[in-house]
Amino acid sequence: MNVSPTMSAEQLVGRIAPRGTWCSLRIVRTTAESFAVRDDVLLPPSCSEDFGAMVTVVDGQEMGLAATSDLSEAGLYQAARVAREWAHAAAGRGVLDFSAAPRPLRSGSWSHPVEQPWESCARSDIIERLKNACQGLKTDDRIIRRVASLRRVRTESCIATTDDIQIEQVHDRIVPWLMAVASDDEDVQSRSNGGRSDAQLGGLEVLERIRFDDLPQQIGNDAIEILLAPVCPTGAMDVVIGPAQMVLQVHESIGHALELDRILGDERNYAGTSFVKIDDFGSLSWGPEILNVVIDPTVEGEVCSAGFDDEGLEAKKIHLIEKGVLRRGIGGALSAQRLSRPEDAIAVSRACSWNRPPIDRMANLNVEPGDTSLDDLIAAVENGVWLDANSSWSIDDRRWKFQFGVEDARLIENGQLAGRVKEAGYRSTTIPFWQSLDAVGNQDTWQVRGTPNCGKGEPNQMVFVGHAVPACRFRGLEVFGREG
Repeated sequence: MNVSPTMSAEQLVGRIAPRGTWCSLRIVRTTAESFAVRDDVLLPPSCSEDFGAMVTVVDGQEMGLAATSDLSEAGLYQAARVAREWAHAAAGRGVLDFSAAPRPLRSGSWSHPVEQPWESCARSDIIERLKNACQGLKTDDRIIRRVASLRRVRTESCIATTDDIQIEQVHDRIVPWLMAVASDDEDVQSRSNGGRSDAQLGGLEVLERIRFDDLPQQIGNDAIEILLAPVCPTGAMDVVIGPAQMVLQVHESIGHALELDRILGDERNYAGTSFVKIDDFGSLSWGPEILNVVIDPTVEGEVCSAGFDDEGLEAKKIHLIEKGVLRRGIGGALSAQRLSRPEDAIAVSRACSWNRPPIDRMANLNVEPGDTSLDDLIAAVENGVWLDANSSWSIDDRRWKFQFGVEDARLIENGQLAGRVKEAGYRSTTIPFWQSLDAVGNQDTWQVRGTPNCGKGEPNQMVFVGHAVPACRFRGLEVFGREG
């Protein structure tokens, strides 16, 4: 992606770099389009484009950054001078020697398959598809609210440095959402396709992958069943958690807990810290040997698959938790350098836009599948509950104590799924919870999912995060209903 019609980004960064400095230029163009139909009425569509650049300058041991939407050579030249001024202002106050920080080593480009490009479909056809989906949610007169929406986000990025490096990447992301709300004048219950956890890479073929056109009737029927169901019983019981809920469980109690900037204290004022200590890496027993958690940028269709992060570090699959033991945290090159563990750097430094610096973020944070079928996960439970699709969540600033509610809950009796219940939730603390893991679902239970709305950083950065997870069985969890 070139800013100038007469020169590449690699040539441009050489022209704007202040003399005697190392300089990088990160250019990002994001286009987004959204459509939603609520109760058979088309809401105002939205379309946006955001285009700009972040210039990073390392002068001596210090680093400065400056962002600009003026992508002329003069505008970028001025931004580079502002970045150098910030580097000078930070002299003697930096948390590390930025001249020794890892830098991009290899040029390259990365993109992913798109079978049905967004542009190939008329907007009227997309709207008609959403209207049909919204109508399909109306399975009963007690459905009082119906929403069908679709969002597309395309991000094109380019990183160029004075080391003659140029990296280009393209991501097309699709976010489908369906929701039905049911009421009988005494209670209100809702059901969705997983709380916007169906975000994936690709074009409109994503809708086929998730069975978008078949889901509305199922969601509408489920909403009525939940409305009429009894409240979930309260007590200690065995639980099988489905992939749509495992997404949030992994995100909140593993992902955020392992972010190195949290562990280093950088996020304490806003997103919080972590109970994890540096000494825990390589020794803390997070769970049983069947638990394996990875950052994997190679999974087809997962929203954070990539070739590089936003600092140019090459992406590859890395174990965070291996056979139940915590191996490393989620941190990019700068955080790893601060810990004097440069070998632990992972390509997870990401920014939400051109006007934000990359920080430590979850990317594709996945639980590797085990060898237990869904039938066998359930068959080994005498008295328990199936929990899936998050409805509410709460977790403390240290990522230790949590409480989650779900939309989809069913009793398990004598190894069989029984009646549906509502208002189900469970609570625990992180390490005891994961150590209660009893079985990990096989590949058939493993789902590629993703969320568009993970926030942290000051100022806030909202990013996509991918999670590919199986169903899992846990023993002796504290489960509760509305009155628990």
